Amino acid sequence: MSLQEDLEKRSGNQCELCTSKNEIVIYEVKPTVTVGGSGVDGSLLACEFCRNQMDGTIEMDVNHWRCLNDAMWSEFRAVKVVVWRMLSRLRSEGWPKDLLEMMYLEGDDLRFAKESGDHLEESEKVIHRDANGAILEAGDSVVLIKDLKVKGSSMVAKQGTAVRRISLDHENAKFIEGKVGPTQIVIITDYVKKMAEKE
Repeated sequence: MSLQEDLEKRSGNQCELCTSKNEIVIYEVKPTVTVGGSGVDGSLLACEFCRNQMDGTIEMDVNHWRCLNDAMWSEFRAVKVVVWRMLSRLRSEGWPKDLLEMMYLEGDDLRFAKESGDHLEESEKVIHRDANGAILEAGDSVVLIKDLKVKGSSMVAKQGTAVRRISLDHENAKFIEGKVGPTQIVIITDYVKKMAEKE
C-alpha cells in the first residue's frame, strides 16, 4: 500500500485533526529527520483549511481548533504531535491550556513536538539565521559555504555540500544539525546558506 492509502485507511479518508473531507492531502510533520524521514509515523491527512492555518498562510481561526478536543486522543504519533503544537500556539486563549494539561506524550514524542518551538513565548524563541540573515527552520535544506572539518573525525564537509532536513538546537541560535553522507554533524549557521525549495 502507498502512504496515501495507509493514511486514508487509518483516518477513514478524512482530516485527522478536524474530520473534514475537503481537499485532504498528506501533511508531513517537520522536521522529518526526527522520525527518520517521512512516512506513516511522520505524516497525517489534513484538510486545506487546517494546513493553511498550520502553515500561517491564512489568519488563525481559534474556534476551528476546538476540534483538537477530540483529535488529542489519537493513538498516532504525527497527529498527537501536531495537536500538541497547535494547542501550544493557541494556549493564550485559555481552553487550549486546559487541553494541554490533560494531554500526555511519551518522551520521544514530546521532544519531537518541541522541535517546532511552538511551546515557547516569542521572547524565549531562539532564531537561527544563515550567513545571509535568512531565518532557518527545522526541516529546511542548506548548502555549506566553506569547507568544514568535522570534529572528532578526519572527515571534511566540502563547500557546496547540501545538507537536507536540518534540525535546530533550541538553546543555541548558532548551531544546527544535519547529515553529511551517513554522518550526523553539528554545523555553525555562519557557514551555511538556506536553499530555496526548488534547489
